[in-house]
Amino acid sequence: MSILYLLIPLAMLFALVVGVVLFWAIRSGQYDDLQGPAHRILMDDDDPRIPTGSGEEAPPDATGGGRQKSQR
Repeated sequence: MSILYLLIPLAMLFALVVGVVLFWAIRSGQYDDLQGPAHRILMDDDDPRIPTGSGEEAPPDATGGGRQKSQR
């Protein structure tokens, strides 16, 4: 029974810390735009790292390189 004198204040302190962190996250704009990054990653078509076929080498897997099958 005496453990409740320790656990109840600790639970209240934990709830207070969670409330303060949640309040800070809301006030600092952490939850402002949840859908924007998800849509931006789908609409990013201007990536210059996409191979265009203009003399760039193909990856080793596409040309049949890499591990060779042993013929027995």
